[in-house]
Amino acid sequence: MGETAAFLARDLSKDSSNGFVSKSKELQTSVNLEDKTYVIGGDGDTLTSSINVKIYNNSTGEWVFPMVLGTKPTGSKSHCSVLLGGNRILIVKGDCSVNDCAWFLEVDTKFVGQQRENHGSEVVAWSKGVIGNFEKPIVISGPSGVGKGTLISKLMNDFPSMFGFSVSHTTRAPRNYESDGVHYHFTDRNTMEQDIKDGKFLEFASVHGNLYGTSIEAVEVVTDEGKRCILDIDVQGARSVRASSLEAIFIFICPPSFQELEKRLRERGTETEEQIEKRLLNAKKELEQGQSTGLFDHVLINDDLDNCYEQLKKLLSLDGNPNINTELAHKSETVMDLERIPANFSVMKDDQKILITCVDFETICNKPSMFVLDISSMSGGAPGRTRGLNMYTLESVTIDDKLIQN
Repeated sequence: MGETAAFLARDLSKDSSNGFVSKSKELQTSVNLEDKTYVIGGDGDTLTSSINVKIYNNSTGEWVFPMVLGTKPTGSKSHCSVLLGGNRILIVKGDCSVNDCAWFLEVDTKFVGQQRENHGSEVVAWSKGVIGNFEKPIVISGPSGVGKGTLISKLMNDFPSMFGFSVSHTTRAPRNYESDGVHYHFTDRNTMEQDIKDGKFLEFASVHGNLYGTSIEAVEVVTDEGKRCILDIDVQGARSVRASSLEAIFIFICPPSFQELEKRLRERGTETEEQIEKRLLNAKKELEQGQSTGLFDHVLINDDLDNCYEQLKKLLSLDGNPNINTELAHKSETVMDLERIPANFSVMKDDQKILITCVDFETICNKPSMFVLDISSMSGGAPGRTRGLNMYTLESVTIDDKLIQN
């Protein structure tokens, strides 16, 4: 059994270590990384199941079946695998749409390392590759009464097609008027605690015995819709987001003075004296952390609401036109005459570019047969999306002549 497994692993992994993978019609491919061989694919009908992952330990001669996190890609008639930087594997799927062709299997990233330590076992994680540019989510924090809610409302009202909120999760029961997936994602405590353990949440807190939190997937869904997600969270939550794989812009809103903040809180007339004192105590801590830790990229002083709002719009590169159309910010430079990756193809890796050669595609479809998947601007990763990919015809990029001849 051990000899058979070793032979299979060696056979599958040929040529994968140098960045070249020949065309594949097999159900499985593999990649060597140090003393491990990652075997990727299914043993059965891959079109009706997700792509499986198993690891062959070349030192011990044993198979390891890792914990697999993230959304798993569905199977395809063929796929190729390429090792990237020693910590993730790019999977290019054949016979599928361009928007579903690139997936990343993380095997030794920071997120995987944390999860391996948390679970005490081998872990890998999937992340879907997204072609096209995107705008980073925005984290806005500040003490209660500073006016951040008003600033966010003005953004949402002036640019309704540009910004969106993620739908939070909670373990409390829905109220009569609330709908699942609209007001909250309602879930049970065991499920949410496990998802938190698996690193699926950006931030969370326990309030009156119930858990509340923002999942990475909830933020990614807003971005998938072509909108910038706004997160209105406290400083502790912002710190959690900063430590995650999500790339965001962090903005802290502070008052001109602590005395002015106290004045605003009291003028609202919505809290008791005890509640005001508690908010002021929390505000003092947040002001100290927000202005001194380097956690935030930008600090805005809300001494005048209109002036602060103009500064916020300038930070976000908005021209002040309420009818602004942001589709261009999210459009991909993808070549639109390739709607699907054919089943018969091969890939080569040259630095941050992946050459995809579609066998007989030009002859059959009268379309270009070679495309380049550019991963140089990719960002993010598991348990969310890997964004910033682009695809071009071969003529629009420069590939080493020696590589093309291989």
